[in-house]
Amino acid sequence: GDVISYARQYLGTPYVYGGTSPSGFDCSGFVQYVYKNAAGISLPRTTYDQIGVGSRVSQDQLQPGDLVFPDTGHVGIYIGGGQMIHASKPGDVVKISSVWAFYAGVRIK
Repeated sequence: GDVISYARQYLGTPYVYGGTSPSGFDCSGFVQYVYKNAAGISLPRTTYDQIGVGSRVSQDQLQPGDLVFPDTGHVGIYIGGGQMIHASKPGDVVKISSVWAFYAGVRIK
């Protein structure tokens, strides 16, 4: 919904380690920024803390807008169809990728 359309505005934004603004995001900074500005929801800053909020969902329960953690150190926003939008990695950008692995899913609302 709104979270995803808002997140899509930042496709192509550079990955910056520790980044929390449209000049550059890291993975958890991107998720935090999008949820704050699109939904008015304050999430923790780090992947480690974000994984502890909301309610856990399994991979087959994922719905658009859920947080998806391919591993303990990375997070994106599920957009449906097995894909997520995320701030990828150093040298890369905010982009849409297939969910290549699944560690946890979190529903915020």
